[in-house]
Amino acid sequence: MASIPLRIGDHSYDVLIGPGVRTSLAEVVQRLGARRAVVVSARPEEWVPDTGVETLLLPARDGEQDKTLTTVETLCGEFVRFGLTRSDVVVSCGGGTTTDVVGLAAALYHRGVAVVHLPTSLLAQVDASVGGKTAVNLPAGKNLVGAYWQPSAVLCDTDYLSTLPRRELLNGYGEIARCHFIGAADLRGLPLPDQIAASVTLKARIVEADERDTGKRHILNYGHTLGHALEKASNFALRHGEAVAIGTVFAGRLAGALGRIDQARVAEHQDIVEYYGLPAALPEETALADLIRLMRHDKKAISGLAFVLDGPKGAELVDDVPHEVVARVLAGMPRAPLAELVDTTDMARS
Repeated sequence: MASIPLRIGDHSYDVLIGPGVRTSLAEVVQRLGARRAVVVSARPEEWVPDTGVETLLLPARDGEQDKTLTTVETLCGEFVRFGLTRSDVVVSCGGGTTTDVVGLAAALYHRGVAVVHLPTSLLAQVDASVGGKTAVNLPAGKNLVGAYWQPSAVLCDTDYLSTLPRRELLNGYGEIARCHFIGAADLRGLPLPDQIAASVTLKARIVEADERDTGKRHILNYGHTLGHALEKASNFALRHGEAVAIGTVFAGRLAGALGRIDQARVAEHQDIVEYYGLPAALPEETALADLIRLMRHDKKAISGLAFVLDGPKGAELVDDVPHEVVARVLAGMPRAPLAELVDTTDMARS
């Protein structure tokens, strides 16, 4: 088992990674002093460990269709009916969307109640469950309404991953791949638990330096500006990690077009993404003008288009990237039918 600390003043906690760590939940709840718990789970009831206290189990669905303010309101209504107080705890058990929605509900209910995450997907273990960002979608784009609310503990039980289909594992590899360009060592060839631990350690150090996303934390969004646009444009037929992988290839090409990195480093972006068996082409069905319009709604964009890009000093946020350069680089990206991108991903290594 690995225990990775994340220390942010009064919001410090540990991320436990390894087989069976979900059985620590009752101990965590006892330490918090909670007398009641609400567990929101997108997984079978037998996957949820005992909390040690009176518990309400609420079913959830992973997927963007429920990542809405309506779902948050529904959860908070259930908290009220159960009699949950500010001294109690909410527990999420599921993938990245469940983690986000439950985290936001916990942040808003009574202006903040403790939350513990049991991420069951690779994507949630390496990214969504760590760092305290919670958000839901609006029709205009992804993650446009949210709050910062650090969990009290994160239990990344690697036993959960043994049940994941191949494509869902690759969804998480999209986030692991982008770590290569934001400060991680080369993670290729390492056992999966070591890749998870390295990704979480990198994110923890970045969040400790910039909890509220005012500077360094921007680099965690490497590949995400185009990635989020692709998710929305494909009506979420592309999974988050798949879209981020394509966005990572694009970020390398854009950095090259702006003279920030050489062609060998540009090629490295594609090499890393392809190593993990992830898609690297834009869907043929997607209009480039639609992608640019969606990218203008990105949270990092203050005026014009903004991207996290590689460069001489490493990854950093670059503001006001010229529209014509973005359009030219997009037009130069390889294209493939959406169905082919998804099928290729399904058949890739796990």
